[in-house]
Amino acid sequence: MSQKVRVALLCGGRSPEHRISLISAQNIIKSLDPDKYELVIIGISHQGNWMHYPENLLLDHPNDPNKIKLIPSGIKVSMSVNRSDRAIIDLDNNKLIPIDVIYPILHGNNGEDGTIQGLAKLAGIPCVGCGINGSVLSMDKDLMKKILKDHKIAVAKSVTAKSDQPNQWNYDGLSKSLGSTMYIKPARLGSSIGVSRVNNSEGFDKALKLAFEFDDKVLIEENIVGREIECAVLGNDDPSASTIGEITAENNFYSFDNKYVKSDGADLAIPAKLDQAIIQAAQELAVKAYRAMDCLGLSRVDMFYKENGELLINEINTIPGFTNISMYPKLWEHSGLDQTALISRLIEFALAQHEKESKFKHIA
Repeated sequence: MSQKVRVALLCGGRSPEHRISLISAQNIIKSLDPDKYELVIIGISHQGNWMHYPENLLLDHPNDPNKIKLIPSGIKVSMSVNRSDRAIIDLDNNKLIPIDVIYPILHGNNGEDGTIQGLAKLAGIPCVGCGINGSVLSMDKDLMKKILKDHKIAVAKSVTAKSDQPNQWNYDGLSKSLGSTMYIKPARLGSSIGVSRVNNSEGFDKALKLAFEFDDKVLIEENIVGREIECAVLGNDDPSASTIGEITAENNFYSFDNKYVKSDGADLAIPAKLDQAIIQAAQELAVKAYRAMDCLGLSRVDMFYKENGELLINEINTIPGFTNISMYPKLWEHSGLDQTALISRLIEFALAQHEKESKFKHIA
């Protein structure tokens, strides 16, 4: 019998999306194939402390998205960047915990933004999902839009505000080019955290202030009237697109509460009720955007479908949610790949990409 692959699942983290990471991690722990993989669970606290959970995650309020949190483990660990170790270091006992692949389910900054991917690269350990390039570029919505536009892919009109110029932007001036309703969002965050929809000057000022609490770069974006559809993309050199899903959110705003708290906050239609020609066009656009952003492993591509037939890219999520109501695994389940098989496929893609990169010359 072949030896099991040791998978280090990283969850929690310092991002405002910490809670969603813990919910996603619970599903992955339940779905990982025990015949193929041995799990090493690493929970990262809000303070950035890495802790090993030998049996299972210790969670307070595990089923409440508003209250869920890590119960600290007594085993503090860190990552060894010595490539010969390929291990987590047990700091208290000064011993190595060998691992074969890292599976980050760290949504948002300090996890989805290239930081963990860079650490894995230094340590010489395969990492599930996008590499450094795809993670950095997709996480930053400002950079994402620039790259997509360079590839002739349509995106919503927007301007980018910086915190060192807080008084440069005002509702009256921007409404002339972006319209009377706008969305204001941190450039490098997800799960609709810090996102506001505004239609007047007072709301604009409050929303800008809120977004700057999470990031020093903020997108001010036009309101797109259209259907919100999503496609799950999977693969490395030859990525595949899932069926298309559609979200109809309460009050037409897919907020944090509608995503994770309210059971009836949004209707998810899988597959979306669209003509086959539109489904195919959306799948092709999702793969085109995935390639343009140098994505690997997986991403969820969010789009708008307008009444005139135009498709626009909204966001590309390189570590999409894996909760029991998350679109990414649901889309693949409908496409014939259950969550256990999907997770196995993701690990296999990480191992294959690492093997490919290991053959490159590193010494002149």
